[in-house]
Amino acid sequence: MSICYFNSGGEVAAFRRSADDKFLFDQNGNWIGWFPWDDDDAVDREGDYLGTVVGNRLLARTSPNYRGYPGYPGYPGYAGYPGYPGHAGYGGYHSGFEDVDPSRLKS
Repeated sequence: MSICYFNSGGEVAAFRRSADDKFLFDQNGNWIGWFPWDDDDAVDREGDYLGTVVGNRLLARTSPNYRGYPGYPGYPGYAGYPGYPGHAGYGGYHSGFEDVDPSRLKS
């Protein structure tokens, strides 16, 4: 079962194939990033900070800490299509976070 993440407006931003999947995909199943540190911080395919999972939201820290280069995880394979998860509703204000730039959520 895929785990969908939303922006603060409730629109789908990205998904994982399962809760313990280290790869992150766009709405079309294209690989856009991964979770190299086994926490809620995701990096893009080049290893740059992408965003942080806050509940069911994928948001970007306004001042992320530099954690070094995470390496390269290898190719994740085909993710499939996540289906239509619906709309999550407005997520409210999260201090220190903003929506991930939508252009970074496409491969």
